[in-house]
Amino acid sequence: MVRLLQRWLPRRWRSPQPLPAALWRETQAQHPFLAELTATEQSHLQQLCSHFLLEKEFHGAHGLKITDTMALSIAAQACLPLLHIASPADRDHQNPMDALDWYDDFVGIVVQPGAAVAMRETADAAGVVHRYREVLAGEAMDRGPVMLSWEEVAQAGQTATSGNNVVIHEFVHKMDMRGMQAGETPDGAPVLPQGLWGATRPAQARKHWRDTMSIAFTQFRETLSLAERFGGERPWLDSYAAKDPAEFFAVTCEAYFVNRERFALEFPTLLSLYDGFFRADQA
Repeated sequence: MVRLLQRWLPRRWRSPQPLPAALWRETQAQHPFLAELTATEQSHLQQLCSHFLLEKEFHGAHGLKITDTMALSIAAQACLPLLHIASPADRDHQNPMDALDWYDDFVGIVVQPGAAVAMRETADAAGVVHRYREVLAGEAMDRGPVMLSWEEVAQAGQTATSGNNVVIHEFVHKMDMRGMQAGETPDGAPVLPQGLWGATRPAQARKHWRDTMSIAFTQFRETLSLAERFGGERPWLDSYAAKDPAEFFAVTCEAYFVNRERFALEFPTLLSLYDGFFRADQA
């Protein structure tokens, strides 16, 4: 009952239980990119996680039991992109916990033991409908739940060197989806707070974002094409980033948060772009 009351209170009036110190240390040990945060960032991330865990509901599929360790692992990775970002309502950081508003269109997080298989269908230029199966490590649905494969989530500490992180990928998709109208699809251009990169008008910031992303996306696809056709060096990141701008945004964000040093070498223009967006309180 107390948890239910806390959940429905405005965040500024809540008093969520602090995370157990031993559990947080275990989470850090399993995720080196979290252990690299400063003491201040660690404290802020723990606060975000406490509110996140209060607001979200975890559901284990196929009999999977969600433990406290699993829930905190997902929460910490999901909240990492919110550590310095402004609220989507751009409230001038009146309450730092309001960054969680980026995830306010859903409650449920479904955790599969392994990869999920989804039925898809698409129509070609002639109008013929093709149906196929797609294996998923995760999926974010507009105004719906997030699905994650625990098998993939559990490897986050090991896959960080290659810039991979399924939790960040799906939750960044959620950020990209915010503000979409019915029938629209994410396009790799989330809602931008005012004043980014010195822009005096929102249109200027949006143009800077889209231009910078478009150039980086085109370069990535060209590098991948050269590697596949002529045996050139393959890009560092997963080739799935070449699918469309939305996936490019999600895949590059994975790397930005879990392997910043390598990301800075591979995508210097995106580093400054993402710093402006995700580190708005430091800009």
